[in-house]
Amino acid sequence: MPRPKKSRRGRGNRNSSSQVAIPAVNTDDGAGRTDLLERSDMQNAKFEEYYRRQAIISAGETQGEGQNEWSAFMETLREPLPTTFRIAGTRQTAQVLSDTITKTYVPQLAEVVFEDALVVPPVQLSWYPNGLAWQLNVPKKVLRKSPEFKRFHSFLVFETEVGNISRQEAVSMLPPLFLDVKPHHKVLDMCAAPGSKTAQLLEALHVTDDVPEGIVVANDSDYKRTHLLIHQSARLPSPCFLVTNVDASIFPALRLPDSDPDAMGGLDEKTNENTKRKKARQVSGGRQVRFDRILCDVPCSGDGTIRKNVGIWKYWNPMDGNGLHGLQVRILQRAMRMLHPDGRIVYSTCSLNPIENEAVVAEALRTIPGEDSTFSRMHVRALNPSIFLLVIRCGPVDFEIVDVSEMLPSLVRRPGLTKWIPSVDRDLKFCETYDECIRSLPANRRADTRLGRSHWPPSDVQGLNLERCMRIYPHLQDTGGFFVAVLQRKSSSTKSPREGKRVADEASDEPEIKRARLAGDEDLSTAEVVETEPAVEGGEPMDEEDDRTTEPSTPRLDAVPAPDAPPNTTNSNKTKTKTKGKQSGDGGFKENPYTFIAPNDPIVQGCIRQLSLTPAFPASNVLVRNPAGDPARSLYLTNDLVHAVLQCNDYKRMRLMTAGTKIFTKHEGGFGRGRAAPSESAPASMDVTPAPAPEAKDTPFRLLSEGLPAVLPYIREDAILEASVADLKVLVESYYPLVSAFEDPFAGIISATPTGSHVARFKEGSLEGASLTHDLVLPIWKSTASVSLMIDKKAKSALSLRVFGVDLTVAGLEAAQQSALKKPRQPEVESGAVTPSTALDAVQESEEGATASVIEAMEEIEASDQPPM
Repeated sequence: MPRPKKSRRGRGNRNSSSQVAIPAVNTDDGAGRTDLLERSDMQNAKFEEYYRRQAIISAGETQGEGQNEWSAFMETLREPLPTTFRIAGTRQTAQVLSDTITKTYVPQLAEVVFEDALVVPPVQLSWYPNGLAWQLNVPKKVLRKSPEFKRFHSFLVFETEVGNISRQEAVSMLPPLFLDVKPHHKVLDMCAAPGSKTAQLLEALHVTDDVPEGIVVANDSDYKRTHLLIHQSARLPSPCFLVTNVDASIFPALRLPDSDPDAMGGLDEKTNENTKRKKARQVSGGRQVRFDRILCDVPCSGDGTIRKNVGIWKYWNPMDGNGLHGLQVRILQRAMRMLHPDGRIVYSTCSLNPIENEAVVAEALRTIPGEDSTFSRMHVRALNPSIFLLVIRCGPVDFEIVDVSEMLPSLVRRPGLTKWIPSVDRDLKFCETYDECIRSLPANRRADTRLGRSHWPPSDVQGLNLERCMRIYPHLQDTGGFFVAVLQRKSSSTKSPREGKRVADEASDEPEIKRARLAGDEDLSTAEVVETEPAVEGGEPMDEEDDRTTEPSTPRLDAVPAPDAPPNTTNSNKTKTKTKGKQSGDGGFKENPYTFIAPNDPIVQGCIRQLSLTPAFPASNVLVRNPAGDPARSLYLTNDLVHAVLQCNDYKRMRLMTAGTKIFTKHEGGFGRGRAAPSESAPASMDVTPAPAPEAKDTPFRLLSEGLPAVLPYIREDAILEASVADLKVLVESYYPLVSAFEDPFAGIISATPTGSHVARFKEGSLEGASLTHDLVLPIWKSTASVSLMIDKKAKSALSLRVFGVDLTVAGLEAAQQSALKKPRQPEVESGAVTPSTALDAVQESEEGATASVIEAMEEIEASDQPPM
């Protein structure tokens, strides 16, 4: 497997375009595909010899119990990997879904016989908290042909689409659990795409119903994969969320406003607002963001995924891990420099190779300076005046590997290694020491080797407690292979990084850039070669438009842009100036900035009045995505910490992709504004009634379903409309039922309600066998004569299946009818309702079917974290 390109760092390296599901070799003619690899072909002598030499399985080279375990390990690698998924832990429906699986689906699936064999039903992962993770180990043909499993698969597809269930490999769920995130934490996910672990971090941050004080910054170096990350996070919207697109090894130091109240001294009320903002940005550089939790799920060779990525059997070689070692070290070092005292880092890979695991942790612990460290700088002018050597003489180590053996007690794990021996070439030539490796090379090739001392165990390896690292082997609990190390910065390390010598400050605050190899560098084991100006990777503009106007507009005087927001000018092609420095600095980054708008903006105040929001609503945290600060289409919301980060940091330097959550959007349907009387049904492709759009200035904004959790705490209790399960059924069965279709008391309530966006609470209760086990709060739109439930079609279908046991929606019924025309042999359907099993057939052959296919492909990426091939 070739090493990943340098321009594609971070988690994004793990998935090439040929690796969406079971990977195929990247060839033009399609030859060499590995998705049909026979069990007899799952052999790789180098793989076995290499890992026997590393003794990753105790006594792996001896007879007896150790030999039996090695055989079990190898045999498990040749077995297909079970499907695993988890229920979103912070969702109100989490317990409902868990009970549905436990009490409804498991009993139904426990008696399934397929091809004269009893099929194993889903089982809970014993180590996952609250039993919210499940494992399903059945062949795909069973899912396709067994009616019972088709019904269960339909349930999973719908709930996954609306964000209540996430398909994710079992071992991939571990790092966020060991990170132990709390609602007040500042969290950084350095290599976040495709986003399965990021979703877990957001769930942990939102463990209560209150808006958290903390923040999750999700970063990935691959521009295209950040969009997958954004799509995944949209299913768990949060005002505490940022997505960035930078190289994790040079992640920029983020700043917060100076807490000193005198920092803005000298500015009075007459001072120009622009001057105040400029001054605020200048003083904000005094305080760097120190993260409480950092996840380093770094790019790796990925041989722990061999059960899923069977192409590894053919193309594995030991140099893959050797080549990634340096990048992995730099990412972990950068994380350690950004960590708050008492903070925690989780370093993880889906690799079995100690060169990518224990060797990386050991090198990071050895090289990151302690409190008493000294720094010296030496320019290497013979090579390049802009490159210098940073020589670190380390004092007491600030970091330690945490013993987490008591966490997740049901998880079977093995201790980290303290001995390993690298292979110095593809033919498994082993050298016991780095010096032996150098001596074995011709003199003219010694400076070119990519191996360093850090590939070998350090002399003080016993004092690093590497045995506290965790190794997860496939044969232990029927999973993939994985490595996890939990590092913590000691609480005694309280010295501010800005104290002391300036050179020390620069070394600890700013990211180090990729190392340049020098002749004789093998003798400078404590030296790092650092380039003074980081080269920022380029990016492409977004494909989709987000709050972008087709014509330039005049910047709003009351808008507060993020630092260095580009001016909105006309005739840009005619007024080009030579700004090569800026162009090279932003690396071609062309995303629009987020701009905070004034709390007294008419649009914001209109939304506040419409929904009866309390004065506690953080109107100052409402922002739009355009440089002019014009609420053209959508309004977003952040918490205070995200607001501070956006105000104090250049969005281009961060390469900011998204921030906060969308809460309001311009309603284009024209409800209640000169439209004809609504009908009782509509084509399945239509979400709202077609009507002439009103003038832009009169178009109301409405509350989005994804923004409801962020806004709900601020809605006055008496402004929430009370409704019943029967009312919910009416809204599910039609796109926009007439007001007369409802029964009292809701009919009277909704008749007296003005047109516009509102929120309804459907009280728990039962109706004709259907049961709503908890109160459900959803956005609705009231027009002159009708009401509409403002959630998308797939969410509505999932809700119908969950509450009523059948898909009662217009889209579901029409899809079922289309399926019935193609497949006359359908299970009986009572009263025109579509059952979950027929819903699945319909989904697979309609618009939802295309979406489900995309979801499953995306979930394969989500579950895989595949290596580059």
